[in-house]
Amino acid sequence: MFATPAFAQAAGGSATLSTFSSFVPLILIFGIMYFILIRPQQKKLKDHRSMVEALRRGDMIVTAGGLVGKVVKVKEDGEVEVEIADGVKVRVIRSTISQVLSKTEPAA
Repeated sequence: MFATPAFAQAAGGSATLSTFSSFVPLILIFGIMYFILIRPQQKKLKDHRSMVEALRRGDMIVTAGGLVGKVVKVKEDGEVEVEIADGVKVRVIRSTISQVLSKTEPAA
């Protein structure tokens, strides 16, 4: 019924081991979530940023709203002027461009 001091000391040492082993699944879950969710999203964002920065006059684009048009003018303040029909030009924020359908070749 009474525990000796030697048994009481042995029980305290295993408590720190079980505390560490309880954090191992959390660390594994975070690692898996990083490689499945966070890293691909960062790569996709980097690819989109480089696509938007490479826009040139004459590119056919699709906006996030579904408008298809031709880039007429690339402005420095984060806007692009797009012609969606003959004589109809709209200003579009660069970050809302979702896809480049056809690229124009740079002038030689």
